[in-house]
This record gives sequence, structure tokens and C-alpha cells, in this order.
Amino acid sequence: QLQLVESGGGLVQPGGSLRLSCAASGFTLDDYAIGWFRQAPGKEREGVSCVSNSGGNPYYAAPVKGRFTVSRDNAKNTVTLQMNSLKPEDTAIYYCTATPRASFRVGYCFMKGRYDYWGQGTQVTVSS
Repeated sequence: QLQLVESGGGLVQPGGSLRLSCAASGFTLDDYAIGWFRQAPGKEREGVSCVSNSGGNPYYAAPVKGRFTVSRDNAKNTVTLQMNSLKPEDTAIYYCTATPRASFRVGYCFMKGRYDYWGQGTQVTVSS
């Protein structure tokens, strides 16, 4: 009954930008810690970013610091991942994930096993 749906992926040239959205249904995203993960072909799913409380400090994996920004739009029950200065190595399927924030710890940020709900993913391809 709880669903997350990612959108906004596509093909972009190096240095370009994309904005990914994660829309929730069946629950209120503001009550959940949110994570973004990505998976490139032949590689493990890796953490990109997470945020626990609304208005809290997001955490970012080193490869995306300074380039990606995660934010919440509580009115739309949506989380956004703004991706700037994209590089070919950013090519991957990007997933939005959530878990109740009451039990979330920042040390869980990049641990995919600590999240309960996952979207279907959206493809991001960075190529010239």
C-alpha cells in the first residue's frame, strides 16, 4: 500500500543537470527518513544521500558532494534530488527509499538494508 515513484531521469550531456522526484502515496514522507541510492550496471547499489528530519541536515556521499542537493516538499509529499555538473560516472539507475524516521540513525544513511520502502528506479545516463 505504501508506494514510492521516481521520475525525472533521462539522457544528459556531461556538465548538465537533472532533477529527480520521488512521490509518495499511502504515507506521509515527512514522517520518514529518506535515502537516495544508485546502481550502475554490474555494480552494487550505493548510497547517494539521506535526510532524516524535515529541515534536518542532509548527508551526501563524497562523489556527489557539492553537486547534488536533496530537499523535501511536504505540501506535495515529494522529495527532490537536484543533480548538477553531471559526470559520466553518475550514470546509473537512481532509487528513492524511505524508513520511519523515529527509528532512523544517521549511521544508517548509506546502508541499504536499513530502509523499508523502495521506488522502481529511474535511469540517468550522462554521455556526450
